[in-house]
Amino acid sequence: MHKNFFFYLIEILFLFFFIPVRAEILFQDMGMDTAKTYSIPEIVVVEKFQNSEIRSAMPLQILSAKKLENLNVLQLSDAIKYFAGVNVKDYGGIGGLKTVSVRSLGAEHTAVSYDGIMLTDYQTGQIDLGRFSLDNVDMVSLNNGQSDNIFLPARSFASSSVLNIRTLPPRFEEEKSIHGKITCKVGSFGLINPSLFIRQQMSRKISAVFSGEWLTAEGEYPYLLIYGTQTGDSSSIETRKNTDVETLRLEGTIFANFFHRGSGYLKTYFYESERGLPGAVIYYMNENTNHQRSKDQTFFTQAHYESSFSSLLSFQANTKYQNGYLHYVDPNYNNSGGKIDNTYSQQEFYFSASFLYKAFENLSFSASTDYSLNTLNANLPEFAFPKRNTVLMVLNAKYVSNQFLATAGGLQTFVNEKVKFGSSPNDKKHFSPFFSLSVKPFEQYDFRIRSFYKNVFRMPTFNDLYYSYVGNRNLEPENAQQFNAGITWSFSSESISLLSVTLDAFHNAIRDKIVAFPNKDIFNWTMKNCGKVSINGLDVAMESGISITRNIGLVFGGSYTYQQALNVTDPNAEDYLHQIPYTPRISGSGKAALEMPWVNLSYSFIWLGHRYTLFQNYASNRLPGYADHNLSLSRSFKKSSYSCFFKLEINNFLDKNYEIVRGFPMPGRSFRSIVAIEF
Repeated sequence: MHKNFFFYLIEILFLFFFIPVRAEILFQDMGMDTAKTYSIPEIVVVEKFQNSEIRSAMPLQILSAKKLENLNVLQLSDAIKYFAGVNVKDYGGIGGLKTVSVRSLGAEHTAVSYDGIMLTDYQTGQIDLGRFSLDNVDMVSLNNGQSDNIFLPARSFASSSVLNIRTLPPRFEEEKSIHGKITCKVGSFGLINPSLFIRQQMSRKISAVFSGEWLTAEGEYPYLLIYGTQTGDSSSIETRKNTDVETLRLEGTIFANFFHRGSGYLKTYFYESERGLPGAVIYYMNENTNHQRSKDQTFFTQAHYESSFSSLLSFQANTKYQNGYLHYVDPNYNNSGGKIDNTYSQQEFYFSASFLYKAFENLSFSASTDYSLNTLNANLPEFAFPKRNTVLMVLNAKYVSNQFLATAGGLQTFVNEKVKFGSSPNDKKHFSPFFSLSVKPFEQYDFRIRSFYKNVFRMPTFNDLYYSYVGNRNLEPENAQQFNAGITWSFSSESISLLSVTLDAFHNAIRDKIVAFPNKDIFNWTMKNCGKVSINGLDVAMESGISITRNIGLVFGGSYTYQQALNVTDPNAEDYLHQIPYTPRISGSGKAALEMPWVNLSYSFIWLGHRYTLFQNYASNRLPGYADHNLSLSRSFKKSSYSCFFKLEINNFLDKNYEIVRGFPMPGRSFRSIVAIEF
């Protein structure tokens, strides 16, 4: 692994052990008695995750830690496939790139929040979800549009959808100041994945959490290669090559409760990976010729502070520094040097300040301002070395009662960009309004009608603007309009712990879509604002829990999505009114868990209809649909001082041969076992 690993390890250990001691001394210097209990206003939790999904004015889907445990998922990218309206692009295996598009708007329109602060990649605009483990995750949620919570950084309102990752908080049992968990996962294709999670209460006001994991896999799985498109064509069993991966994640967080109703955290995160990049499977081409490799490293430290000055006024501040490094090597590239050996380095400096004012019992207002500075360096000749300054300002209003929930506001964006070589793009500014409403028409029934509208402004990525021979510095931002109307309903009784249904119809329209077009010939491409896309669809989701006996329960649910995402750019083009690439018309998922005292049995499946790999919906571009079925058995034992958890998973147990991206076959049947000890 990278030589800087030891530096980051020392820094995280310093954060974990030394800062709490200094903070304790600091509180004593302030005259605060850390052994004394201070009274704070009572906080009452009045709704569960599922109630949040029903009450939300904008579609919200949540996977709690318990739900994640019942699914056969290793990474975040595996889990979000169970959300309605989500399309995950997966290039195969554990180490393959995995990005998410929500309601066909594209991966660049989906923001990813990690403990309340956004993750960024200004080079590609896409976050690789395959790098996020679930071992330290407490909850994963997906907001279409944005959250009903208006007390957030301005960045939280700047995307078409937000995927939220919330890590495990520092919870402690009575008279127990330290809690830990050791987990080991072993599976097919050489998978070994040990992890460690520790949380410690340093004092009544200071607590700390540390988590780390290492993952390695050979990834050489068999797949069926069919030589042709007709039934009965010859085929052979091949083995995926250059699929090895090794990753390391270290993460430490300090939580503190301050005086004057203040609280906050300081988090340091380090991730590093080395992996092979398997090429696309091409007929009669030996995969052993693919030797592309990548090494990447992400380090960030972020801080959050929140305080209530009174019952009417609250304040929060967030700051972050992030550094990203990528080294890409292709030793067999056909150029004058005979290879590609490129390095890229990104940096981000970010700050946000937000205020929340409760004007009346049911009416609140918020204001937030974010500033970020993003840079990209590379070892390429005549590289632009871009530097982007972004200011986001948002004003929000929210009205909430038992029958109504409404939010409204607007986001103002200012972007200034400079380059070291060549001409700089023009400054950009844009105003993006949004509105949402949820109404409960009947007092006695938990039935709601909801709708929202949102305008989204997406800046071109650094690759769109400056990538060698392809980038176009005159690109305009993409502009997307989102419309949604839906209903939610929930019910519970003595035998049915929960039954909930959500149904949402949506329309999205994108103009100035950034796409790659041939410039002079098919070998020279450039990025242009030439695309218009019209998207109409329907999302349906259901969750239920039934008590079969006193000790046996059944939890089940499912989702269904219909999407018509059509290219409406040019009425004279051959692909006019054709479905855009890699967007299935129909898709869905299902899950069920039978919870018994002696063992838990879980089943889940994902299915997608056929897709097209290019803009032209020809038979030659058609990619067949597939269904992926998974089973698991789990059992836990609890002793006085520790507990044990065992789980056996069978993934794709029907051994289905399929591709999510053409030329990148997915693994067939595989097995995974998990052993965890909590103390």
